[in-house]
Amino acid sequence: MAYLDGIKSVEELQFDGLRVFIRVDFNVPLDGTTITDDFRIQQALPTIQYVIRNGGLPVVASHLGRPKGKPKEEFSMAPVADHLAKLLPEREILFADDCVGDGITYQSKQLEPGQLLLLENLRFHRGEEAGDEGFAAMLAELADVYVNDAFGTCHRAHASMAGITEHFKKKGAGYLLMKEIAHLGGVIFDPPKPFVAVLGGAKVSDKIDVIESLIEKCDSICIGGAMAYTFLSAQGIEIGKSLCEQDLDLPKRLLAKAAASSCKLILPVDHVVGTSLDDLARGEVVTHIPANKAGFDVGPKTVKAYSDIVMAAKAVFWNGPLGVFEDERYAAGTRGVAEAMAASQAITVVGGGDSAAAIQAFGLADKVTHVSTGGGASLELVEGKLLPGIEALRVK
Repeated sequence: MAYLDGIKSVEELQFDGLRVFIRVDFNVPLDGTTITDDFRIQQALPTIQYVIRNGGLPVVASHLGRPKGKPKEEFSMAPVADHLAKLLPEREILFADDCVGDGITYQSKQLEPGQLLLLENLRFHRGEEAGDEGFAAMLAELADVYVNDAFGTCHRAHASMAGITEHFKKKGAGYLLMKEIAHLGGVIFDPPKPFVAVLGGAKVSDKIDVIESLIEKCDSICIGGAMAYTFLSAQGIEIGKSLCEQDLDLPKRLLAKAAASSCKLILPVDHVVGTSLDDLARGEVVTHIPANKAGFDVGPKTVKAYSDIVMAAKAVFWNGPLGVFEDERYAAGTRGVAEAMAASQAITVVGGGDSAAAIQAFGLADKVTHVSTGGGASLELVEGKLLPGIEALRVK
């Protein structure tokens, strides 16, 4: 694939006896100090294990949450260190109390075979998100080789993603990053036809570039979630109290672009509505939304129509739930599409974020081709943008 030109994989690098800075995405959900979903950690293990098997001394780094450049106990990587010790019982997991400094550099130089050094949260320092060159240089002192396996952060030009690579002659992509590029690139750059996208979420404005890009590639785009009501409103359809953006020029422009192309932009024909999410009454299925109610999910006719389109496709990209799937009353639409993708013979890619959380919650993650670990990164790749974390690995 041309997108990978000039980028070495982890298997093309030599590690024997060398310290290896492995940038991972361990930004996992926490309940206190308990990790509630270790999907991202599990996905990074193959790269970490490969480095260790081939004599490398791993220095593992990640961000967690949004501490805004200051140390905050609730965003410490300590729970991740404890969890790694359970997942890698044959390894000694060392936890650094910072991610830069003379003491941390010394600790990295003392690493022995069988040990892994996990750094404290990168975002405890403002230099990380600022892409500060000095901070990047300090991180680079911790290792001899650089491996990026943090696809979910590749759209950010942070110090540990981009600036740090300037200090390494030996650099490459881990298994997860290579897999993400291969699967997402496979459906975005050269998809088999029919190619279908299912898009949900709250705002059209958040996904305008994605939709414009997909109109040029897809045979059909099925729209759900709150943004469907902005499209319906743009067509003059009453949507009651449903969420809707004020600017209707965007959806009108997208509808016109789709109409002028070979891509069908498909909207819900029925809805599951309620007076509010606080009202515990079960949602009502309607084709016309009453003035005093709001749509919180697509209805069964829409689920059937979208599922049929998915089942007839040869490639499917899904990003964004079709309703408030966290509430069982309004989960049928998202679950229906997830089940159709799981049953499909097509190449099926879930584009991270809430849709990834949904398909995992439904127990169907292992029934699709690929579940991305990066919501924002996957969308920017779909838009055709160059991702700084990936470009930094490319040998010019």
